[in-house]
This record gives sequence, structure tokens and C-alpha cells, in this order.
Amino acid sequence: MEQNRDYVIKLAHERKVKFIRLWVTDVLGLLKSFAITADELEDALIEGVRFDGSVLNSNARTDEQELIAIPDPSTFQILPWRPTKEDSVARMFCDIYTNDMKPFEGDSRYILRKNIQKAADRGLTFYTGPEIEFFFFSNYNSPAVIDRGGYFDLTPLDSASDYRRETVLTLEEMGVDVITSHHEAAHSQHEIDLRHEDALTTADNIMTFRIVAKEVAQKNNIYASFMPKPLAEQNGSGMHIHMSLFDNNKDENIFFDPSRPHMLSETGGHFLAGLLRHAPEYFAITNQWVNSYKRFNRGFEAPMSITWSGKDNDALIRVPYVRSDKEHSMRIEIRNPDPACNPYLALSALLAAGLAGIDNKYPLPEQGKPSDLPIPSDLGQALRLFSESALMHDTFGTAVMNNFIANKQIELDRFHSHVTDFEISEYLPIL
Repeated sequence: MEQNRDYVIKLAHERKVKFIRLWVTDVLGLLKSFAITADELEDALIEGVRFDGSVLNSNARTDEQELIAIPDPSTFQILPWRPTKEDSVARMFCDIYTNDMKPFEGDSRYILRKNIQKAADRGLTFYTGPEIEFFFFSNYNSPAVIDRGGYFDLTPLDSASDYRRETVLTLEEMGVDVITSHHEAAHSQHEIDLRHEDALTTADNIMTFRIVAKEVAQKNNIYASFMPKPLAEQNGSGMHIHMSLFDNNKDENIFFDPSRPHMLSETGGHFLAGLLRHAPEYFAITNQWVNSYKRFNRGFEAPMSITWSGKDNDALIRVPYVRSDKEHSMRIEIRNPDPACNPYLALSALLAAGLAGIDNKYPLPEQGKPSDLPIPSDLGQALRLFSESALMHDTFGTAVMNNFIANKQIELDRFHSHVTDFEISEYLPIL
């Protein structure tokens, strides 16, 4: 750690960094930030920076709560959209501590660290790779499309290809590796796939991705949206997540077994079974907004049943084809999360469900067999199943569970009291 600190301090000086943005994530996965000057960097890396930690509670914030943010040296990056030659600006993700220097139990990043450690105690590393879908709209006031391209379309239909390219280049400047990018099926919709990383790096990368896309859009006088379902007659945006577990001692993918169907090992089957069995319990985390559930309608390429398949788009989980000589490529792809979730909590929930499957040796259901477990129909149902789950309570702890549920109840209360355009147009003329 000392070497990392010294390197960051030296790099900040060499790159003429004037300000460092300290990034923290609230319970809903929204990025929060405050700045320090470069002169304060050394003290910040050693002793941390005090701030009002109630901001981590999002809309359920009440009284001030003093906490300490300690920047993670491994996340130091120059912000490409700020000046880069003189008075440049850097960012660092922070880990949050209480005044007695204990990890803060309400910190999403700490929750993921804690769950990753549960895998590490078994000698395992959790690797993840997200496929992130999003929209470029002409403004933030309405979902006005800027192209009418479709799946993998190129110019002239895909007029936003330059914006997508700029997003990829900016991500790479910030140390985020991109595998592929293309136009998605809906008008103005795009997908960028990130390289597999350990789960904590993936979550940091997703948070970086969202701010990069919005900065690129703002620079070009458009708007980037990660809303799950902004267009009623078009596909919504998902964030498929590819997952694998590696044995730390052998550097082996424990999901891989060339002698079994789909080359999915018995352990991988247990992990997959855990994801299926506990799916209704974690939907509130992976799909946390009222709007998230508008995406789960037949005909819009979203999962419709809690089952698994090699290729069926209706299935919650897919086991992609992998060559027998590509052990490290073996993975499980879950298709319900959306890009507006809190990635630290989402990856924690998925890992916990999979490990429960391994620990309890859940049997893998038959491929394509309909499950008795339905996908939650709305956020209210998902939140009830989440709040009743012993596994989710163990995964997140009291602070995060209470704050998350309180925030979602505020959202539901506001939604239920809102009179929609549909109600006005449908009922006002006849009632």
C-alpha cells in the first residue's frame, strides 16, 4: 500500500494534478463526489477525509453522519474531459470508515469486498464481465431518439457511432478495457462490453462507464440514459453479466468440465442452481427501479422465466458455448440485471446466491424446464421478497437492508400517488 501511495503522489505531481475528485457510491448506486486539492492528497491517503456520510443513504437521508473516506490508490485516474496539461483533475474511488476506523457497514463498496472475501475464504476469485446497454437521446427532458438504427447497424442509420466510439476511447483512457461495441436493437440504443475483471474492479468500471457516457454525451449536446425502459415500443436496456469462479491455487476455472454437457462442471451447475433458486429474492437489487419491470414483457428480448438455456432469450440464465480448449472462457451469463442498478450490491447478491448453491449442493434443474418461481411482476413484489430473504439479510447486513428498503418505499409511495399520462388519456374522457 505504501508503494501505491508513493506512486500516486508522484504521478499526481508529474501530471500537474490540481484537484482530486473523491468518488463514493450511495445505496442506490448513484455516484457522489467531493474534491480535495493535490496538496491534501498525501494526508488523504493516510488519514482519510471527513465528510457527511448521510449522503450514502440517498433519499432516506436524515441526520448528518460524519464518516471518513480513504482513497483507494489503485483507482487513481486522470479525468480526460477535464484539462490534462495544466491544473488537471483526477478521480479516486474511496473506502468508507467510521470515526474509530472500522469499515462502514453502509458502504456499498465494502459490502462487495466482504462478499468477495467469502469466496476468497474458499480459495476462489469471482470474475465478472458486463454487457452494458444504454441510450443516446437528444435531451434529458424526453426520450427523443437521434437515430433509427437497429441491431449491429452501421452508418447512415447509426448516426451516433462517433459518440459510441468516443465513449470507448475515453473509457480506455481511464484504464477500462473494452471488448466490443455496437448499436443495439432499439432506436438510439447502444451496447459496450467490458473485459472480465475481478468483481470489485468490474463494479468500479461500471460506475466509471456511466459517468463517462454522460460526459461524452454532454460534450456533444446530447444525453446518455441508463433508464431500463424509456421507450414503450422498443427494447429496454439490460446489463447481462458473465460470471466465473477461479481456484486461486491452481488458476483453474471451476465452472469448466469438458466431460459434461455444455462443459459446465458439477460445481458450476450448483452455482447456476443457486442463481435460479434465489432469483426472486435479489431482483429488487438487480432491478431496483419502478421502471425496471416494464422491461420484462414478451417480445422485447428480456428474460421471461426463471430457467436456464444455451441460447433461449426468454431464459434468465444462459450458458454460452465454449470451446474445449478455452477453459478460461467458461462462464454463466445472467440476463435480468439492468444498467441502473447498484453494481456493488448486484454483484454481491449474485455471488451470494451462487455460493449458496455450491454450499448446499442445489441440484441443477433440467435445461429449459419452467420454474415454479415467477419473475417479480413489479418493484413492490420484488421488495417484499427481498425483505423476507434470510440470504439477502446475511449478504447485506442491517444498515444496507434498512436504507435500501426505506429508499425503495419512498419511490413506491411517490409512484403510487402519481397520476400518469395513460390515466388522463384513458379515463378523463369517459369518466
